Amino acid sequence: MPNQKNISTVKELSDKLSRAKSIYFTDYLGLNVSDVTSLRKKFFESGIEYLVVKNTLLRIASGESKLELGDELFYGSTAIAISYDEPVSAAKIIKGFLKDHDLPNIKGILFEGSYLPASEFSKISNLPSKEESLTKFVVMLKSPVQNIANLLSSPMVSLVNVLNGLKKSKS
Repeated sequence: MPNQKNISTVKELSDKLSRAKSIYFTDYLGLNVSDVTSLRKKFFESGIEYLVVKNTLLRIASGESKLELGDELFYGSTAIAISYDEPVSAAKIIKGFLKDHDLPNIKGILFEGSYLPASEFSKISNLPSKEESLTKFVVMLKSPVQNIANLLSSPMVSLVNVLNGLKKSKS
């Protein structure tokens, strides 16, 4: 018979799983307290939740949320990074953290409702964020307009340069 604490944990976890844009399942075993604290701080600054979860409760919550997850997620120590806004931001934080540390290991990824194996992590971590994509899009839109403005002003600049040259040669 499940206790009330586990029932409420499953309910809360299943709500978080259903609202998430992306979830990164990690094996944190081997990280010391200061490293975990540093990683949590980076996640917190980006609005990402990093939770240690029990595999049994995670399995039940994922079933209630109707998520198809790989069985490899439910073995060993499991911590999840849940992103509600930007699906790529957690991957970028983990990638940056892995430059200085060997852990956490990625077990799997739930990205925009689709389960991906850990082997896809490097592809996702290299994707641009929403903000970066919008910036590139604006630059691409601005570029043709700027080229047209330069093209239209070019004859006028040339005319002014010719007139300045004539003025210098006459004086």
